[in-house]
Amino acid sequence: MPFHPYYTAKDGFGLGIFLILYCAMLFFLPNALGHPDNYIPANPMSTPAHIVPEWYFWPFYAILRAFTADFLFIPAKLMGVLAMFSAILVWFFLPWLDKSPVRSGNFRPLFRKFFWFGLIPCVAVLGYCGGAAAEEPYVMISQLATAYYFLHFLVILPLVSQIEKPDPLPFSITEAVLGADEQAALKAAS
Repeated sequence: MPFHPYYTAKDGFGLGIFLILYCAMLFFLPNALGHPDNYIPANPMSTPAHIVPEWYFWPFYAILRAFTADFLFIPAKLMGVLAMFSAILVWFFLPWLDKSPVRSGNFRPLFRKFFWFGLIPCVAVLGYCGGAAAEEPYVMISQLATAYYFLHFLVILPLVSQIEKPDPLPFSITEAVLGADEQAALKAAS
């Protein structure tokens, strides 16, 4: 199957939908995701009661605020900063944490369940708690979500990759799109 015009049309359609939504937010709702406290002019004589970063930093801000008690000789603020940067750094170690021979989530049913029903809601909860005030119950919820976030990458993902039996892979790239390819299956069997 040639790349052009099939995949360029499909990808162009997706890009067009994204750009329409992006332009709608940009031109008609530019401040919809901003917090009102961020529009107060800076005053060096008073610190605002509720500091809120931009919406795309909310999950990391919730991880930063999740640490409220000192651990041994490490202060809570330093633990929060280390955890916030570790939340990004753990993504760089995913090739070594996920030992599954199949990298695609399409052929790993147990991995998909933990991803869609564990990690995605966890990041959404962290995002909500990062935009909320630093008070209960949001601090406790962000602590639980932070714990699950790191458990997912450091414990659950390596365990799932060890115990999961992936679905059979297609014989060719086009088989997943066009259906079974008998000639490729015969060549692989012989």
